[in-house]
Amino acid sequence: MYQDYKNVELVKPAGLELKDRLVGIQRVTKVTKGGRAFGFSAIVVVGDENGVVGQGLGKSKEVADAISKGVEDAKKNLVRIPLNKGTIPHEQKGKYGGARVLLLPAATGTGVIAGGAIRAVLESVGIHDVLSKNQGSSNPHNVVKATFDALLQLRSAQTVAKQRGVTLDKVFKG
Repeated sequence: MYQDYKNVELVKPAGLELKDRLVGIQRVTKVTKGGRAFGFSAIVVVGDENGVVGQGLGKSKEVADAISKGVEDAKKNLVRIPLNKGTIPHEQKGKYGGARVLLLPAATGTGVIAGGAIRAVLESVGIHDVLSKNQGSSNPHNVVKATFDALLQLRSAQTVAKQRGVTLDKVFKG
């Protein structure tokens, strides 16, 4: 799922205290010869609120089953996100389908300024201060994936220094 990103660190769920957040439930209908068959689709985000987060999709005839399937799927897709004192290291844009997400680092005490789907992802990661803007589609599936796109492109100062082969001081001095 994350093969397009260079610095993605996949995480095993064992030993982590993960909290799940339900982003959205959709009722879906299949029209058959015998009438309508109803089902549910649930998008779920899980995280340890300390830099590890994953998202999953569950589908079932029952709401509870769809949610539990979504949680299991999310646990299979856990990644580590670089954090910097409760915020993100730098500004980043993400996109997926028609959804566009802009994330901006914020000063301590600002809080999570974000709408529904983006807020669920950012709070699951453990970000406490960030500004965000949802541009384009408000479809929760695509907004969550666009938020993940932005988060997976984030790089810490240590990672940048290592990739460039210079000291941490040189990264900030130019």
